[in-house]
Amino acid sequence: MRVTFLGTGTSHGIPVIGCECAVCCSPDPRNRRLRPAVWVETAGTSLLIDVPPDFRQQALRERIAKVDAVLLTHSHADHFLGLDDLRVFTCKQGQKMPIYGSAQTVADVQRVFFYAMHERPTYPTLPNFGVNVLEPDQAYVIGDLPVRTVELPHGRSRVLGFVFGRAFAYLTDCHAVPPPIIESLQGVRVLALDALRVRSHPAHLTLAQAREIAEQVGAELTFFTHMNHETDHATAEAAMPAQIRLAYDGLQLEINETTVTKLA
Repeated sequence: MRVTFLGTGTSHGIPVIGCECAVCCSPDPRNRRLRPAVWVETAGTSLLIDVPPDFRQQALRERIAKVDAVLLTHSHADHFLGLDDLRVFTCKQGQKMPIYGSAQTVADVQRVFFYAMHERPTYPTLPNFGVNVLEPDQAYVIGDLPVRTVELPHGRSRVLGFVFGRAFAYLTDCHAVPPPIIESLQGVRVLALDALRVRSHPAHLTLAQAREIAEQVGAELTFFTHMNHETDHATAEAAMPAQIRLAYDGLQLEINETTVTKLA
């Protein structure tokens, strides 16, 4: 399995428009963060987790040539408003793009992208989606990827996290990870975890909270994501143990049965 972090920032992206703080003006490329998404690849399947407004830029950077399906964590703007850019794949591949999410997320996709919901596109270059509801705490197979859903609290709403066997778990946009989920993640090789900033937030984990959860899970490697412009990559990472790192845009991992290799 290959995992590429397409974006590791928050809803504003970094640099934030009009901001001249140290992180927004940083020369460190790891502090430049597009809106959050991940690309998961196997020999037979190319899967996106979330499709943010920056997806076109991310897809060009990573040379994404095929997408077989999309998993949506939730329907906040920074996680799904790039869906229209999938039109290039639905046109080229000549079939509906399978979109998976919670019942609420699917309803929001149908409402916002109503023009992509026809049996056949009303215009040749429009996107064409086939939506599928995922229930929490259930196991599915998408392409050749087994995936288990977990439900996480995100302020007053709920989001889905995705666990790919013992290889990789992606938990973003949450302010807690319930103990039963932590228990179920024991033995996972790589964990990607929400870690917004140092200060508390009603809908996101702080760096300290994320570190505590990461240590409880005990993954071989944990990568923090969804970080805002209060978090400087080098400074925050230096304060973490070796098995906890900060993700960055373009980070690419090869995860197999025995090793985790950083490719980029």
